[in-house]
Amino acid sequence: MDFDWRHPLRIGPLMLRLPWPRAMFGLGGLMTEAPSPRGPRADRKAAFGFIFASSVMNAISFGIMIPVLPNLLKQMTGGDFAQASDWNVVFASTWGVMQFFSGPFLGLLSDRVGRRPILLVSLGGLAIDFLFMALAPTLGWLYLGRIINGLTAATFSTAGAYVADITPPEGRAKAFGMMGAAFGFGFLIGPVLGGLVAHYYSLRTPFFVAAALTGANWLYGLLVLPESLPPERRVTAFTLKKANPIGSLIFLRRHAQLLLLAGINFLFLFAQNVLPTVFVLYAGYRYHWSILIMSLTLTGTGALSIFTQMVAVGPVVARIGERGALLVGLVSGILGFALYAYAPVGWVYVASAPVFALINFVPAGVQGLMSRRVGPSEQGQLQGANQSLQGIASILGPVVFGTTFSLAVRHDARWHTPGLPIYIASATLMVALLLAQRVLPAPAAIIAPEDAGTI
Repeated sequence: MDFDWRHPLRIGPLMLRLPWPRAMFGLGGLMTEAPSPRGPRADRKAAFGFIFASSVMNAISFGIMIPVLPNLLKQMTGGDFAQASDWNVVFASTWGVMQFFSGPFLGLLSDRVGRRPILLVSLGGLAIDFLFMALAPTLGWLYLGRIINGLTAATFSTAGAYVADITPPEGRAKAFGMMGAAFGFGFLIGPVLGGLVAHYYSLRTPFFVAAALTGANWLYGLLVLPESLPPERRVTAFTLKKANPIGSLIFLRRHAQLLLLAGINFLFLFAQNVLPTVFVLYAGYRYHWSILIMSLTLTGTGALSIFTQMVAVGPVVARIGERGALLVGLVSGILGFALYAYAPVGWVYVASAPVFALINFVPAGVQGLMSRRVGPSEQGQLQGANQSLQGIASILGPVVFGTTFSLAVRHDARWHTPGLPIYIASATLMVALLLAQRVLPAPAAIIAPEDAGTI
């Protein structure tokens, strides 16, 4: 195996000159770094196609889990809605704790060794987690799988850094919107697939399907996905001072607008936890929907999400800018959440989905604004910092929303309001909207001379 000794690895005060294998895992060069896709426009389009397809497959795997895992928890807790909600909180918050610590580490590491190795590690951890869900005999084994996934999960943040690598600044909001559409595809296909498989087979079978898809995604990344960050554009040293949650938050403080946008992003991520945390239990409790109806509802909202991100984000950003798209998305999220929480019957909930769909302008706008404020060698660190914020949101969100729902549906509840956690999410976005009024338009981005062209 051929090694490259040129770049040292700094860990704290130590400088280690370690051999970086040019062909990892001894697979005959399959992991050898491909030429950077930065260059001709066709290469950029091909690289974006690779990462988009990879993200879609990963999102489908997540989508399969959404309608099934809460029902599995309910089955393993004897059919108790409140107890299932409590366990859902434990699982989600644990995942968030792991993300809080591992996100900055993996983000900065991707700035040092490239995006593709981190993507492969993350996909491997997710596949293991799905196998734990499929085979776990007890809640403790399910919990262990969540810990493994939380420690390695960096698929979407690293994919975001990959997109920033290959996309000129003026096209990043559109590109991030397209990446958001990958989530939409996952919610379009995954939940209905998971619901159908669970309906006709068992609650465990969808996790085998998800593990197989994730494994295929890992193999796809190993064989096809080129590296987006060439060696000359990587950070020269890896320091634990930066690769930790505190270091990542200090990184965000270096620019007032960057910190402001990070705060808005955190509130958005916090609010977004409400539906993954309570939707399945909320819809089952309030509307008495079956797992199949829940899956079809998630498919419909996924289709709206795809349409918004693939068709509407680009033209809207071109007309009103990233800041305008951010404001429109926040207003739509406030109204959409309020309607979801109010809906006394199922058809009102479904009819509110088009209003809520415009919330998908938020990640495209905020990611585009943030990526313009850092240089090419810091995109991974930025995404790692965002992932750390997502980790905090994933700790607090399920605790707040899951606990609120559990209290609201107990037999002795003082305020019997199942939609209360969704009202809280709407109020959270109102705070984000007030902060967004202070956001300045996007500046000229910090870019390298070779950054030119479009996807």
